[in-house]
Amino acid sequence: MKTRTLKKDKVNIITLGCSKNLVDSEAFAGQLSANGIKVVHENERPDHNIVVVNTCGFIDKAKEESVNTILEQVDLKKEGILDKVYVTGCLSERYRESLLQEIPEVDAWFGTMELPLMLKQFNADYKAELVGERLLGTPKHYAYLKISEGCNRTCAFCAIPLMRKGHVSKPIEEIVAEAKRLVRMGVKEIMLIAQELTYYGLDIYKKRALPDLLKYLSDIEGLHWVKLHYAYPTKFPMEILDVMRERDNICNYLDMPLQHISDNMLKAMKRQITSQEIKDLIVNIRERVPGICIRTTLIAGFPGETRQDVEDLKQFLIDNRLDRVGIFTYSHEENTTAYDLADTLSSEEKEARAQEVMEVQQEISYEINQKKIGNTYKVLIDKKEAGRYLGRTEFDSVEVDNEVIIQSKKALPIGDFVNVKITSAFDYDLEGVVV
Repeated sequence: MKTRTLKKDKVNIITLGCSKNLVDSEAFAGQLSANGIKVVHENERPDHNIVVVNTCGFIDKAKEESVNTILEQVDLKKEGILDKVYVTGCLSERYRESLLQEIPEVDAWFGTMELPLMLKQFNADYKAELVGERLLGTPKHYAYLKISEGCNRTCAFCAIPLMRKGHVSKPIEEIVAEAKRLVRMGVKEIMLIAQELTYYGLDIYKKRALPDLLKYLSDIEGLHWVKLHYAYPTKFPMEILDVMRERDNICNYLDMPLQHISDNMLKAMKRQITSQEIKDLIVNIRERVPGICIRTTLIAGFPGETRQDVEDLKQFLIDNRLDRVGIFTYSHEENTTAYDLADTLSSEEKEARAQEVMEVQQEISYEINQKKIGNTYKVLIDKKEAGRYLGRTEFDSVEVDNEVIIQSKKALPIGDFVNVKITSAFDYDLEGVVV
């Protein structure tokens, strides 16, 4: 241990959960690096002596993964492999007091908005001038950009406002400056993220300002793709679609979580929208931006969900043929309004319902992909794996959507764009050749 104390600290940041957590980790890493402290993301080599676990507290599975990861790092500390273990993020924000008792070996716990306090543990100064400066945890050709923090919605199932507090928009100038820095670092694709994108600007500009922000971002030279994640369907600002249609680098892609389609469920979930309004919105979106890719997420097994509700959801997918669908099983979260509702379905039944819905979507996805055979798409090369290249079209986001598999004897630089003609199509992936 004496030799270890002579070494300079090296910090490994482990990030769990969503892309918003990743951005927080990147900002923390940027501050540490600016203070002369060595820092890495998800380090595979055991050459660090301090670990910071950035946790997720969204649903049961995420909380379990977070706790298990903390315990793994604590075990390494007990073995003398690590000197310190710190924990931050949503789980820490929400359950700090109980976790302090249950896992006392953790050196310190921090909430979601306590970056300056975390830095003090490293005798590091919080540098306000570095706001927006990040040490990317993604490949250098794409990055996430958080445009707001928190959420003002009151969805019955969601604990995010308990962990992230109310909605706070970042000023347009600050976001644009950060985007320009990312482009200078080599980023070609930016994915805009927020708990609720369409609420952006209401707090500081007294209007929904996402269309204005998109225009400023679109004007940045060298920014090839901008994607929109997590748009709330209620009072959706249609002007967003006008910008998307008019600007080539605003991708024809919209991630809009619907959660359910039956009026019974939408009302119980406090989604402030009806089934017919959702269906009309989808029609209007497609009319404004022909060929747009719509991605959504759904919840299976919410309290009170009937067999008819599940059938309604499946029929909705058949009728509307959304491009991308993900589904969660309902997790009973304390202090949410749904917590007072009886959670009567077993985890097995929730999983079965989710699988039932996804089997419908799998067939839809296969049919949509089959129609792409013979078409040529602009593809961003993400990586080389097992002797083949993997990339994405503008209609696909990182990790959650389709990949394009490319066999090429010619080297394809990671982060470059190539034109790919689709030769084969599967349930969730495409295959093609460079043309």
